[in-house]
Amino acid sequence: MSILGYKGYQGRFEYDPDADIFHGDVLHINDVITFQGRSIDELRAALAESVDVYLEYCEKKGRAPEKPFSGNFNPDISRRFCRSVGANGRGYKARAVKATKAYRTMCRGA
Repeated sequence: MSILGYKGYQGRFEYDPDADIFHGDVLHINDVITFQGRSIDELRAALAESVDVYLEYCEKKGRAPEKPFSGNFNPDISRRFCRSVGANGRGYKARAVKATKAYRTMCRGA
């Protein structure tokens, strides 16, 4: 599996020797965006076209396009949170792990 990027979206692709074509899909979003091409140049162009069509479609429907999930965890730390970490003797990492577990549990139930 290989990766190409366009406008912040990442598309993974692979080669299908039976069909003699590259095909792929965009990662880290729930909406489905696919692309294909017979060469890497065609594949790059197809990814760009597919992402642009997706963005135009979202604009036409009046909804925000999904932004790709980066995989990075970057919490917004408030003063209250920082004070509570020091006050109860628990470290930041332990609090972050607990919050992440609670969030995952909440997402599974949704």
